[in-house]
Amino acid sequence: MSERLEDIATRMVAPGKGILAADESTGTIKKRFDSIGVESTEDNRRDYREMLFRAEDAMTNCISGVILFDETLRQKAADGTPLVELIAGTGAVPGIKVDKGAQGFAGHPGEKVTEGLDGLRDRLKEYHGLGARFAKWRAVIDIADHTPSKGCIKANAHALARYAALCQENGIVPIVEPEVLMDGPVAAHDVDHCLHVTTWTLNTVFDELFDARVSLEGMVLKPNMVIAGKNAGQQASAEEVADKTVACLKRTVPAAVAGIAFLSGGQSDEDATRHLSLMNQRGEDMPWPLTFSYGRALQAAALKAWGGRSENVAAAQAAFAHRARMNGLAATGAWQADLEQAA
Repeated sequence: MSERLEDIATRMVAPGKGILAADESTGTIKKRFDSIGVESTEDNRRDYREMLFRAEDAMTNCISGVILFDETLRQKAADGTPLVELIAGTGAVPGIKVDKGAQGFAGHPGEKVTEGLDGLRDRLKEYHGLGARFAKWRAVIDIADHTPSKGCIKANAHALARYAALCQENGIVPIVEPEVLMDGPVAAHDVDHCLHVTTWTLNTVFDELFDARVSLEGMVLKPNMVIAGKNAGQQASAEEVADKTVACLKRTVPAAVAGIAFLSGGQSDEDATRHLSLMNQRGEDMPWPLTFSYGRALQAAALKAWGGRSENVAAAQAAFAHRARMNGLAATGAWQADLEQAA
């Protein structure tokens, strides 16, 4: 009997665990490898990701799921074991990025809409056969002087809903990821402006999910935190980020949603951990678990420690395990800053 979507989603937001986003496109992983002077070959990409998936402490105790890129879902480890089997062997759920990226939105200068719906049903059937049990689709909402527009938010929300319905039709849990970016050019992009746009975006997304008949119990939301833009005149405190993010979610996210796994969205590793922990320390009886779905914020230290050298694998796995452990603690509200210093 096939596993229920609700059960898969519940595993993805298990207490004290979160999702590793290892779904960098070939172009993005090349930039990461360039930063450490490593050539982005298929074997190097495999070796790097295999190193992460074989970090037993981190994967078994702190990681509930892994988002993969198409290439990685099909790859085998150096010993011939499919990488999907390595992940599943740790108890984590294998997932797959299925969108085709954000492209310029016609008639809306400076805005983007995510593409990839054409042929998605057939791709999802194939991905399910390859072992994926959840998927991810990212929409980007940019704050600038005259954006976002209603048209951009609605188009992205509609695409997210169509993607989510197709996933559920094929036995795959959709991660619904509407990201309000924090790198806009405007100084007025303060925390309250982000709160307004995030609230507007999430309300629109859930309207579209309802119309598409998506089961909320069988999906995971991956939103941004409510945070001031990088170029804002005033940055918010960590406590304000936590308070306003939770307030926003309580206004917009139905209680039936299986869980919320935040993206890090350009925050520093430690800020992403601190903000998540503060939300979970509030002591409120929230209807959904709050956890993480981080990419760079989980991998940056490990990537630097690895440097493309086999003799550095143990050190890199230790760096990955530390960040995974810190975020696992944050998902239960148990993270403390002195744990970073001790490490």
